[in-house]
Amino acid sequence: MKPELTLHQRTLSLTRFPVRKNETLQAWDAGDEYLINYCNDLELDPERPILIMNDSFGALSCWFSNQAPVTSVTDSFVSKQAFIANLENNQLPMINIVDCLSKLPNNPQLVLLKQPKNNRLLSWQLQQLCHLLPADCTIIAAGKVKEIHSSTLKLFEKFLGETKTSLAVKKARLIFCKTNPNLAKPLPRPTQWEVPEHKLTITNHVNVFSSDSLDIGGRLLLDFIPQDAKYKDIIDLGCGNGVIGIKAAQLNPQANVVCVDESFMATASCRENADLNLDNPKQLQVVTANCLDNFPLDSADLVLCNPPFHQQNTVTDHIAWQMFCDAQRVLRQGGDLIVIGNRQLGYHEKLKRVFGNVKLIGQSNKFVVLQSSK
Repeated sequence: MKPELTLHQRTLSLTRFPVRKNETLQAWDAGDEYLINYCNDLELDPERPILIMNDSFGALSCWFSNQAPVTSVTDSFVSKQAFIANLENNQLPMINIVDCLSKLPNNPQLVLLKQPKNNRLLSWQLQQLCHLLPADCTIIAAGKVKEIHSSTLKLFEKFLGETKTSLAVKKARLIFCKTNPNLAKPLPRPTQWEVPEHKLTITNHVNVFSSDSLDIGGRLLLDFIPQDAKYKDIIDLGCGNGVIGIKAAQLNPQANVVCVDESFMATASCRENADLNLDNPKQLQVVTANCLDNFPLDSADLVLCNPPFHQQNTVTDHIAWQMFCDAQRVLRQGGDLIVIGNRQLGYHEKLKRVFGNVKLIGQSNKFVVLQSSK
């Protein structure tokens, strides 16, 4: 069943992506409704662009798609697929969908920004906007009341300009901002840091998990990457900055390594890191995708995986389920899946259901490293 969103006189049929049976999570939130209802009274120029940033599954992009040229900016491949599906389902004109590292349109009349979970991304986007926006551009952000702190407003003041907020409606709040061109500064470079014990130099764009150090789960998994001539094709699933896939490539020079993530900033970071750390960068391929969609059957010997347990601001285990099922489908007979996760997430039960077997190969106080074979 596709959830419906009724706002004023228009109805949109919106679904999340990937589409799953018995879907219980809706594809919009109170912030989307608040933005749409507020903007209903604005007089829009049908020729000037509207810029939408961090739309979750296309509610804003769909609503404004036939009112003016729309560019929607996202770091999520999954969100991009949702935009396309929801525009098609509602028979709406296609919009311009770009990733966070792409050039933004000139002279926008309206910017609608959904507050991202990551304040590093928010700060970067505000600095990006300060360079771009004309004086008459209307800028409105939306977020949950509990997530808009005084520190959040200080980021708007620091990087973009004068800021004020609305009253709360349905636990959502709007942020209004005026661009101050005197605040414009060069965009910060991606962070770079060392992993000396593995002789790696890692670069991270702002929206990549653990932006300025190696996360403790990834650090543990590095110690359990196998070195074996039988592994001809290796996948780093949910690769982030690519540190796991790069180490696997170094340990297994005979292997072709594919790093996969749904974040455009993650795969950009991974490509830069492979070029920086590998003697043969062509050994490693980077793919932006939803898990292992469109990967052929029986095409990998080893899958390494550090699954996320949230989709944007929603805590969920469906991503881990999909990763495990996709790995089982893509692995050749006798191939291995190695997973790291927090102890309390219960991955051993999921892996046993998918593969019929699971064994503990490593652990710390917080994490376990599990292996299943096909």
